[in-house]
Amino acid sequence: MRTYEDTVSRELRQWQIKMQKPPSLGNKVAKNVQTRLNRLIPDKVHQAVTATIKQMTRAVLFGSEFTTRKKEQYRSLAMREAVVKERINFYKKTGAVEGGVTGAGGFWLAMADFPILLGIKMKMLFEIASHYGHDVEDYRERLYILHIFQLAFSSQERRKEVYQQMVGWDKKCAELPPDIDQFDWYQFQQEYRDYIDLAKMAQLLPGVGAAVGLVVNYRLIQRLGETAMYAYRMRLADRALLPATPSLPEH
Repeated sequence: MRTYEDTVSRELRQWQIKMQKPPSLGNKVAKNVQTRLNRLIPDKVHQAVTATIKQMTRAVLFGSEFTTRKKEQYRSLAMREAVVKERINFYKKTGAVEGGVTGAGGFWLAMADFPILLGIKMKMLFEIASHYGHDVEDYRERLYILHIFQLAFSSQERRKEVYQQMVGWDKKCAELPPDIDQFDWYQFQQEYRDYIDLAKMAQLLPGVGAAVGLVVNYRLIQRLGETAMYAYRMRLADRALLPATPSLPEH
């Protein structure tokens, strides 16, 4: 009989294959649509969004707002992930309600939704990290959280690069400087801000804000939560805490 860990290991392997696939025609079309949508948004909005992401990146790396949770311990992976899934559902509903309200309020409320949604997402990621037993007081764990965020919302081409940066994280983070001030966070931020939440821009368009705010927030948080689960499962596998899975076909 297949155990929960066996199922998780197989799902993880399928996800890892997906993360390494080259961009499909659909990915390229979606990217072009997003680029055209981006051009409809005024420059001042792009500047405001960039400033918000800069502030959020600094808050995650340097601040204490998101780092108050302690590591959680569970008797089994099934129990751990049941709690994680419940928390993801909570954040999905919270984000959907918040997006629907602000989306219905017009342009300026939709603008206000952007930093609020970022905060909801980051709180969820820190909570998930804690449930998987990671110390979010360590800035290297916070860097991993930012990689998860980028992985979830990157183009497929960029996603492959981010995924490779995350492979074998426990070994890689041991080589990072212990002092966050020595880390080149500025370059990371520049890469990070260029690839996230393009779909969210549609909430700023007149006439569709409420529907977009509700549905997009829900789906973006769902995508982020699922990506986080797989990212932490990958680290369990690296530590041999998941059973080995035979190679799967890549189609």
